Amino acid sequence: MRLSRVVIAVSFCLLFASFTAPAQKQKGRPAKSQKPVVVSPIDTEALKTIVTEERERPLLINFWATWCDPCREEFPDLVKIDAEYRPHAVDFITVSLDDFSDIKTSVPKFLGSMKANMPAYLLNVSDPQPAIELIDKGWAGSLPATFLYNAKGEVVYKHFGRVDPNELRAAIDKLVKKSD
Repeated sequence: MRLSRVVIAVSFCLLFASFTAPAQKQKGRPAKSQKPVVVSPIDTEALKTIVTEERERPLLINFWATWCDPCREEFPDLVKIDAEYRPHAVDFITVSLDDFSDIKTSVPKFLGSMKANMPAYLLNVSDPQPAIELIDKGWAGSLPATFLYNAKGEVVYKHFGRVDPNELRAAIDKLVKKSD
């Protein structure tokens, strides 16, 4: 008789636990999950169109790769700059120079972990040199590389290596004030 009471009590506890567990799991979750990061392939011609077209707002482009430590280190600062300036002053895109096979794996995973919201591209070319020369004939392709274009498509700021966020903000502020 005691054994049957114990079995019933244990069964009741397990049954009760199964009803409460889902509610406990949801407690720590955000109400809305972040949308998946989409990385689009881009070739040299499409990059040329983005860079040279006249636009209403300045354009900030950052070239990077998941295997580049300075790129990974500066990315949180770039995400903050994007959040500060994109709503009212500057368009911002990133172009990854990772292998094209990483377009659905490590690149979106990294961007998602950074909570990046800017448009993201992965350079899909067999030889990146023409794309590099298109951006800047003096750029050897070292990463990270950051370029700020005015609304006419002219480079007004460039930086090779990890960018100083305050220096980049100053360049953006100077450009935005000129266009106001």
